Amino acid sequence: MKTYQLFIDGAFVDTVSGSWFDSIDPYRGTIWAKLPRGGEADVERAVAAAKRAMTEGPWSRMSATERGSILVRLAGLIADNAERLAQIEVRDNGKLLTEMLGQMRYIPHWWRYYGGLADKLQGHVVPIDKPDMFAFVEHEPVGVVAALTAWNSPLLFVAFKCAPALAAGCAVVVKPSEFASASTLEFAELAALAGIPPGMFNVVTGFGPEAGKALVDHPDIAMVTFTGSDTTGAAIYAQAAKSMKRVALELGGKSPNIVFADADIDAAVAGVVSGIFAATGQTCIAGSRLLVQNSIRNDFVERLIEMASSARIGDPMLPQTNIGPITTPSQYQKVLDYIDIAKREGARCILGGKPASGKGISGGQFIEPTIFDDVTSRMRIAQEEVFGPVLSILGFDDEAEAVRIANDTIYGLAAGVWTNDMKRALRMRKALRAGTIWVNTYRAVSFMMPFGGMKHSGLGRENGIEAINDFLERKSVWISTSDSIPGNPFVMR
Repeated sequence: MKTYQLFIDGAFVDTVSGSWFDSIDPYRGTIWAKLPRGGEADVERAVAAAKRAMTEGPWSRMSATERGSILVRLAGLIADNAERLAQIEVRDNGKLLTEMLGQMRYIPHWWRYYGGLADKLQGHVVPIDKPDMFAFVEHEPVGVVAALTAWNSPLLFVAFKCAPALAAGCAVVVKPSEFASASTLEFAELAALAGIPPGMFNVVTGFGPEAGKALVDHPDIAMVTFTGSDTTGAAIYAQAAKSMKRVALELGGKSPNIVFADADIDAAVAGVVSGIFAATGQTCIAGSRLLVQNSIRNDFVERLIEMASSARIGDPMLPQTNIGPITTPSQYQKVLDYIDIAKREGARCILGGKPASGKGISGGQFIEPTIFDDVTSRMRIAQEEVFGPVLSILGFDDEAEAVRIANDTIYGLAAGVWTNDMKRALRMRKALRAGTIWVNTYRAVSFMMPFGGMKHSGLGRENGIEAINDFLERKSVWISTSDSIPGNPFVMR
């Protein structure tokens, strides 16, 4: 069993309190590591180190090109350690090794991308309308950033948040989810090896009401970026507003996967399965609502059940496994509770609907791929985020009805559209209220493409060139070039 330490000011250190908590392997149901339980005193140390590093440390004195080259070097270290980091994440969150290893091999692109972008953050001269004035706009880092990450893809979210923040010149303090912290601590060592100076990247593990709240409340934190539920996100938003902090929130979803009669049915079935049963449904972009045109509904659902039934449940470390365990006991119970709620509200369970059992299932936190038909938009199963392998089916007759049902939710993170009519696809992409629209595909992400939600699904965008703007302040500079004394000093110039 490994015992971890906090990472503060370039070194691994114990907590002030000397407290620890256990990391549970979701597949085996056993303790595999001990993690430091950071609190307010540890947050104080980390934020002080970050502020000092930003104002006095070498990162602020380096050229942007030098900073970028260090981020590119970090990308290489992540690639070299991809398999080890992926295995750690699987031990922590129970997701499939095939998926986490794929992520880990892709994550270096974020660090290369923002490393390359670091020295291209150009200001601009304004052709000002006032004579004898030279005016320009320049960029500065916003300040120390608190990055609160979720348990389903820890190092992917570190890349989403910290790569652009560091490229912009900000120092960061990461508070990973208490359910999956180990990989972020392992990553911290790679950040130091790459040459990121002490204090620029810090990790404080622990619980939200202790370490997380202390970070959001800290007066020297300039920005909070968070991935998680909309309930927690709203609380962070309100808390941060008290001290006027900048906030970026990537929150939950109840995303529709919309299948029209003219779609490639085989591709759409595979896309629907991927959208809800990949990652055991534990993803904010899960296509948890299937909207299928009524003219093909029966045939489509029959094919869907056939493919979903073939999913292999078991050890997430094995390449043949399709569905792993639910990450935490509380989330496992939540998913089962929603299944019971759906049944009570009149939804018809046509697949699964209970805990999974059988060979290779040892930890107990497994749920069968579950599909509910005869769902209406007023049912909780169609409105609330389950975050598990549970799909709701809603029928529609025409395009207008599909749009109405799809948008009838407080969320707006993503949506899928399956059609071979490109005119329809373009109309749908305009009509759907979601931050990402996939057409004839699902669950695709890239470091180049902005990602974020509308409505209760969040604020701001991660990834792409747009993301780095959240970590920059714009400063307007006016310089008088006149040799004469100004006119009336009591009048605005």
